[in-house]
This record gives sequence, C-alpha cells and structure tokens, in this order.
Amino acid sequence: MISTKKLVKMARKWQKFAAAGRRKISWSRPVAEQGHFVVYSSDKRRFMIPLAFLKSEIFTALFRMAEEEFGVSNSGPIMLPCNSDFMDYAISMIQRHAAEDLEKALIMSLNTCRYSSLSNDQHEQNQQLFVSSF
Repeated sequence: MISTKKLVKMARKWQKFAAAGRRKISWSRPVAEQGHFVVYSSDKRRFMIPLAFLKSEIFTALFRMAEEEFGVSNSGPIMLPCNSDFMDYAISMIQRHAAEDLEKALIMSLNTCRYSSLSNDQHEQNQQLFVSSF
C-alpha cells in the first residue's frame, strides 16, 4: 500500500510534468523546407514552392493579383487568388518549362475568370436588389 505522503508527492510531480508539456509549442509541419516558400490557394490548400519559381511570370502575376485582392500583410500566410487546381496546373507548366506564350495565356485566363466571377456576383446582387424592391 502507498502512503498518502508518497501519493501526494507523485501527484505533484505529474502536475508539474503536465504543466511543462502544455507550455511547449510544437509545429506539426515545418514552415518551409530550405530553398522553398509556402503559399495557400483560395481553397486553403498549402503549397511548398521552390524559390526558383519566383522568376516565372505566373507567380509574379499571382502575387500582383493577391496584393490587389488581399493587400499586403506582415502576418499570416500568403494567399493567392486561385484555387488548388489552377496552382497544380501552373506548377506543372513551370516544371515543364512551358513556352512564354502559354504562361501568358494562363495568366490571361486567370484574369478573365476573376473578372467574370466578380461580374457574376455583382449581377446576382443586382437581381436580388431588383426582386427585393417589389
């Protein structure tokens, strides 16, 4: 049988151990591997991109669009104004060293999709206002 003094001593030891464990901050995954940066798509998917891709026109345009749409922030992740399917396709184009014309066409398609989705949202809002005015 364990004495009460020994039991209290063990309980205090476990309390200290549990409190020390709560203070530790651990990352579930690395922020970024060496030579890479992390971006997120609009549907919150995480992409680890090689730094060499920063030279591509696609990423230059994506960063410019992100700045226009979300602004520049010192804290938080870098969000790009495209979905994960577009990111997968853009990354594969850069990896295959696609022609410059194809990159420009991809950028233009992204611009077109963005502006058409904005105009569709505006059109739906106008219809809602029209219906609610009766």
